[in-house]
Amino acid sequence: MSRDSILYLKCRQFASRICRLNGFLQQEKGEHIISAQIVRNGTSIGANVAEALYAASRRDFINKLTISMKECSETLYWLDILNDNGYFDSNKTRSILVDCEEIMKMPVASVNKLKSVSSYEVHEDPVNPPFSNPLNPDAPEVPYDIPQN
Repeated sequence: MSRDSILYLKCRQFASRICRLNGFLQQEKGEHIISAQIVRNGTSIGANVAEALYAASRRDFINKLTISMKECSETLYWLDILNDNGYFDSNKTRSILVDCEEIMKMPVASVNKLKSVSSYEVHEDPVNPPFSNPLNPDAPEVPYDIPQN
């Protein structure tokens, strides 16, 4: 994946919608607590996908996408709370829930696929295979044993 991948672009669009939702909730509804939480979680989804673009290893890549899934799940939770309490009054504002659910499916599918494929299938060095980032094919290959901070 790269910065023009569907997941990356959808996450950016979603983060923009979340920021606009935050403004609406604070200015029109007077809601400040949950809206601040949604901004943190909703923008973190894409931030972790962006970090995955330059993951140093397969493990790091899976970890970033897993964090993105968790942030998406928590965003859904807060959106459900707002919906349950009448903050969303139209199909247009409820569509943000649908967008979040759609985004959630993408990293789930990627992580499941990566976990199901052995990292030693096609590499000459089965002890230390190189990592080629599927999100960013232009990133340099790096060995798995690079220490992560």
